[in-house]
Amino acid sequence: MKQTFTKNQLIRFMYKETSASETFAIKKALNSSSELMEEFQLLQSVHQQLPKVRFTPRRSSVQNILKYSKATAIEHEV
Repeated sequence: MKQTFTKNQLIRFMYKETSASETFAIKKALNSSSELMEEFQLLQSVHQQLPKVRFTPRRSSVQNILKYSKATAIEHEV
């Protein structure tokens, strides 16, 4: 029985979000199907063209979180 894989499964594989059994099955399918390999390579190419974005929270946001954490922390007596 030939198993087919969706683009979603290939993307999950690319991001290493597949289970061990899925990873094994996809690798095996990629090695035996030139069509699937072409589709996967196209997805990789598109992925590499995505902008590399990094998000950094404002300092005040981090301070507010730390302040809230300190205010709601349970004191431990030793």
